[in-house]
Amino acid sequence: MILLKDLLAFTLKQARAALFGGAFLFLIFASTHFSIPGLPRYDFLFLAAVAIQIIMLIFKLETIDEAKTIVLFHIIGLVLEIYKTNPAIGSWAYPETGYLKIFSVPLYSGFMYASVGSYIANAWKGFNLKLINYPHYLYSIVLGSLIYINFFTNHFIYDFRLFLIAVIFALYRKTWVEFTPRTKTYRMPLGLGFVLIALFVWIAENIATFYGAWQYPSQIHVWQIVSFHKITSWFLLVIISFIIVAYLKYFKAATATRPQNPAQQFPTA
Repeated sequence: MILLKDLLAFTLKQARAALFGGAFLFLIFASTHFSIPGLPRYDFLFLAAVAIQIIMLIFKLETIDEAKTIVLFHIIGLVLEIYKTNPAIGSWAYPETGYLKIFSVPLYSGFMYASVGSYIANAWKGFNLKLINYPHYLYSIVLGSLIYINFFTNHFIYDFRLFLIAVIFALYRKTWVEFTPRTKTYRMPLGLGFVLIALFVWIAENIATFYGAWQYPSQIHVWQIVSFHKITSWFLLVIISFIIVAYLKYFKAATATRPQNPAQQFPTA
């Protein structure tokens, strides 16, 4: 009975953590069934996503700090989108018109990355996550930087993603994440958590492309399932999101408890 109650609480908290991402995915679906005269679909998605953020702040479903984190993810994602959709790269495209675009990238696209960051930040809070045997943050920051750089350089030099994935599992091989759905605390390998999040994001990506949020070259004439290869891309992006959230969580905790010594090392859980 306790296990069943914990499973129910786990499911509800997962849904709560994914509230922004789920709402955004619903907007993508809904925008295929209605239109507002004079307002392109892409622009509607951006304005609606901003409205969701404001509503979440008003009803205290999200804190100011979490909203700032989401803005950071939006910027990181938007820069990557601009690069990847460049005609010289052509990884994917946004074929519909819109006024709120930077080059060929609609501003709403950054919210796809923000959705991942929002989920991690809210799951951290909702499940009272604790990291066991987490490596020094310097290693994570260097790793996250290398992952982000590889997304840009892999079109011109060797793609190091498999090497980076191997480094990730080696770095976090002893790291566990503890989570509490109700009162009992459970734990799982942190690497497994990364894989599960990446898998669900890939599923969401299939739904989004099915409803025309963007297109990969293989989907121009007829929709096809997104390549399984993209799971590794999302896996790496999840790592970046997690490192940023983890750093900010511990940075805030460290400055709150030791404001007299800002140069002190952050705790490694």
